[in-house]
Formats: sequence, C-alpha cells, structure tokens
Amino acid sequence: MARYTGPQCRLCRRETEKLFLKGDRCYTEKCSVERRQYPPGQHGQRRSKLSDYGIQLREKQKVRNSYGLLEGQFKKYFEEAARRKGVTGEVLLQLLETRLDNIVYRMGFAPNRQAARQLVGHRHFMVNGRLVSIPSFAIKAGDIVEVRVSSRELDAIKDSLSRVEQRGIPSWLEVDAQNFKGKVVQIPSREEIPVTAQEQLIVELYSK
Repeated sequence: MARYTGPQCRLCRRETEKLFLKGDRCYTEKCSVERRQYPPGQHGQRRSKLSDYGIQLREKQKVRNSYGLLEGQFKKYFEEAARRKGVTGEVLLQLLETRLDNIVYRMGFAPNRQAARQLVGHRHFMVNGRLVSIPSFAIKAGDIVEVRVSSRELDAIKDSLSRVEQRGIPSWLEVDAQNFKGKVVQIPSREEIPVTAQEQLIVELYSK
C-alpha cells in the first residue's frame, strides 16, 4: 500500500499549526512550526488569500494528514460517516478517533500515530483478548486494548508510557499503565476530540 514517506514536519508547516506527527518533539522548541511559522517551499513566506475551495481543502488535508491517511482511505471514511445517523462531520471524526492505531496513540502506548500503526501491524496489541494487527480496526465503547505479554518489555512502548503525562489521556479513555491495558469508556463527543478543524468545511468540500 502506498504511503507518505516525506518529512512529517513539512505537513505541519503547510497547515501552519502542529499536527503532532513527531511525538515528543512537537512539545519542544525544536518543533519546526515554532521555528518557522510559514508554509514550506520557495514561496512559503508569500502572503496569499485562499478561495473558499482552498479553505475547505486545507481543512480536509489537515485532518487527513493528522491521522496519516491517503485520500482514498479518507474518502471512504467520509462516505461511511455520511451513511450513518448524526452530524456527518462529527461522525467522521469519531470514526477516525476510534481506529485502533489512534487508540494506541491516545492511550500513550506510542509517541505518535505512525509509531502506533507500526506497533499494531507488528502484532503487539490485543483487543478483548484477541490479537489484532489491522491499524484501521474499529474500536467500540467497552473494548479493552492491551499490549501482548511478550511485547511489554519493548523500549518503545515503555518509553512512550513514561512520557504520556506530557500530552495527557482523553477523558473517554481509561488507562492502566502498570498492566499495559486501557479501556474505551465511550465514543468521544466532538468536544472530547482534540482536533482543531472545522469539519463542516470538509462536508461542504465533499458535497460539491
């Protein structure tokens, strides 16, 4: 499967805000957005006014890049959200937040979503006692996510857990760090999803 392999910080600079793609680095003065608060490239510092379409596109790209998805994957999530009951934009974010790789990241078992995706793909996590190696696996309220016993000594996981207080754990999750497990208490509401995006603009973009 194709995937983006370029500089992660470039994506944050393009949106001129932190997407927290580099884990702990994003919380330090080394963050590229802190040092260069303008888009990358030769014309990055040139001021330009975006059209309505451009504004909608940037909101979509911001969310898509935050979760590390390709365009085709993101569009499928939107189509699924449009079929479900509720506000389409909010449902879209809920579907993205309840991906297994994102849950692993939010619980603090990985420093960022890219690392979480790799750990899940390498069969280090279980859901409700069953091994799951699909990063896009949909997690439901009440599900238990835990690190396999044989993987609990991995430095990557232990180091990430030791730094989790820096970014905090969402209120809709419960984490037992000593036992390397966590529970999804409920599906998050829009207010509980820490993504600075105007999801209605994404709905408008795909509705054209």
